[in-house]
Amino acid sequence: MSTINITPFTDVLLVLLIIFIILASVTKEPKLPDAHNRDRVAPSQIVVIVNDKNEIQIGSNTVTIAQAPAAFASLADATGHKFTSVIIKADPKASYGTILEIMDAAKRSNLIDFGLANHIQGTPEGSN
Repeated sequence: MSTINITPFTDVLLVLLIIFIILASVTKEPKLPDAHNRDRVAPSQIVVIVNDKNEIQIGSNTVTIAQAPAAFASLADATGHKFTSVIIKADPKASYGTILEIMDAAKRSNLIDFGLANHIQGTPEGSN
């Protein structure tokens, strides 16, 4: 036989190609889109901070999701129901469901306008 059999070589290359495709899709994290905000939300005294562990801070108090409606009601009473908006500063790794539950708790206290804080262009990274 005067020709070289390349079938085993092709099989090895195809297996390596499949392994690299699987590894590339598993190891690469999707990049979160950058949000660019030119409009500022209306000023509000009620600020909610959610960290990457889904811990909720409403005003200066750290609360659970079950305590959130009472916290919103007390803040609304403290501000004389002057504000109807809530500003939510959430970590990109925070759960979307937690944000929705916070918004639902705020709606029960007649806080119906929401602003999601992000980095404003032209400001330093530390100030949101």
